[in-house]
Amino acid sequence: MKISIFLKNDLVTLLFRLLIAIVVVWILRCIFYVYNTDLLHIENWKSELPSLLKGSFILDASNLAFTFSLFVVLSLLPFKFRSKKTYQTILFVCFMLGIIVLVILNLADTIYFHYASKRITIDEFTYSENDNTPLILLKSMGENWYLLLIGIGLIIGAVWTYRKIKYNATPLKKWIYYTVNSLIFLIALGVAVVAVRGGVGRAIRPITLSNAAQFAESPIKSYIVLNNPFCIIKTLNKDQTDYTRYFSEPELDSLYYPVHRGSDKQNMKRENVVIFILESFSYEHSAYLNPALYPDGVKYTPFLDSLMQQGFIFDKCYANGKKSIDALPSVLVSIPSFKTPFALTQQALSPLNGFGTLLGNEGWDSWFFNGSERRSMGFVAFAKSAGYKNFRTREDYEKKHGTDDSDGYWGIWDEQFLQYMAHELGNAKEPFLTTTFTLSSHHPFVIPDKYKNILPKGKTKAQQCVAYTDMALRKFFQIAQEKDWYKNTLFVFVADHVSPEVYAPENKTGIGNSHIMYFLYTPDGSIQGRDATVTQQIDIMPTVLGLLDYNKPYFAFGKDYFGEQSDNFAINYNGSAFQWITDSTNYIFDEKTTGNPVVDQKVKAFVQRYYLQMEKRKFTLE
Repeated sequence: MKISIFLKNDLVTLLFRLLIAIVVVWILRCIFYVYNTDLLHIENWKSELPSLLKGSFILDASNLAFTFSLFVVLSLLPFKFRSKKTYQTILFVCFMLGIIVLVILNLADTIYFHYASKRITIDEFTYSENDNTPLILLKSMGENWYLLLIGIGLIIGAVWTYRKIKYNATPLKKWIYYTVNSLIFLIALGVAVVAVRGGVGRAIRPITLSNAAQFAESPIKSYIVLNNPFCIIKTLNKDQTDYTRYFSEPELDSLYYPVHRGSDKQNMKRENVVIFILESFSYEHSAYLNPALYPDGVKYTPFLDSLMQQGFIFDKCYANGKKSIDALPSVLVSIPSFKTPFALTQQALSPLNGFGTLLGNEGWDSWFFNGSERRSMGFVAFAKSAGYKNFRTREDYEKKHGTDDSDGYWGIWDEQFLQYMAHELGNAKEPFLTTTFTLSSHHPFVIPDKYKNILPKGKTKAQQCVAYTDMALRKFFQIAQEKDWYKNTLFVFVADHVSPEVYAPENKTGIGNSHIMYFLYTPDGSIQGRDATVTQQIDIMPTVLGLLDYNKPYFAFGKDYFGEQSDNFAINYNGSAFQWITDSTNYIFDEKTTGNPVVDQKVKAFVQRYYLQMEKRKFTLE
């Protein structure tokens, strides 16, 4: 009788307190789904809900075991001093810290997912070095003030409920007390280990982010099952060389070898190359590319639409990553980013033969422009790794033009900075290679006040900003076309990733959510056309080198679009699995099997090759 009373007062008290956390997690999950229902819409609740519930239970158990491990251990230590008021206060503080972490991270997840299509992981903390981050967070809180109130309400509710669950220790004989409590403590540790691993048995590996995919009908819906701080903990110290070896190295060499022999022509074309990496320029933003989406005739990219019609359009280009920091390695070095942005890995410090290095060795003058601060996002650092020699950033602009042209968040407005770039290129020695990364079409989606009633509002928050950047590009070209270097230049336009604000239903799918704008333009009209063959960001460097008749062998994961037409594909990582896109369809690869032997071999070879090179830290030729 005494033991049953003891269990009721001690163990059951703990379980009821943990139940508060479970309720909080489920309320947060519901908020996450409702806020992002346009991306996560469940069409058939009857068929999808059971699996989502099962997955949520398994991953929640692991999440709570991590988050409240200290609270559980302190609650069950087999000593009598745990009944003291001071000790119970310590338990309360530990519990509430866990609740606060759950609430803050998962509400932040709710907003972040809408823009990044992923949960927050350790990566977001690794590259968040912008001094303007607090301003952006404050703006996000202002825009979503009701979520802030809900979060405060959840914390207050947890405090009130916790205090209603009273702890009353029951006196027991000494030997019974220590025996029973020690047994409970050991059992609890065992349960915690099972929860952290996600199950029992030698065949079960510790659960991680990719496990969520098995409980969802599509990869993006796996984020309903996931939660934080689980996602952050599971991406700490992620080993970038932990991969499955599907083939021996000789077999792998025969299946996929990222070496290009270069052109057989003796002389290269001495043309300038200007690459515009356009922030969040989804394929859907263009009315010319998507006339059915904009029957009202409103255009958000009228200038770029006019250039496209005189250039070469890649109708099916896909981003290799989800974030801006993924784009630079893909575009400038032909190295994709998968589970962790390549630029943030130790391997990024290895020798790289990027655009700047390869063309620089042939006499090209290389320039990198970005309106943010020099340390922002690590862009300048990576451009240096890619071989670029000259850099112009916010600091350089403000030395010449003062500090009045900042957008208050990311850096210099695109309008002013692109005109500055057009004039600065007068200092470049021809032939030159130039890359610029625009920024005004980034969250928090603001434009100068004088344009708010002039530029079209848009179907999404992003599109008025896209219209602003399009206007800024038009002004750049008005200056550039008066320059001597203009007519001898190949212009490349490519998005860094899909906009977080998606309009068309088809662009909320796995394929559509990586479908980006990409086209080439030459003032002399030497490259014109339109093709719907699949391509990707890592194909840009080999394609441009091919157009320049670059005649030396080089390392690149991508292919020359015009010179190597076999096996057209695109690959990216959706947060839980690889997505392999071909001209006819796409496959989801969970590092085991896709169910198609031909595709299995191709995607396995590519993934193994990528991680083998990561392991060797080798991205150049001898």
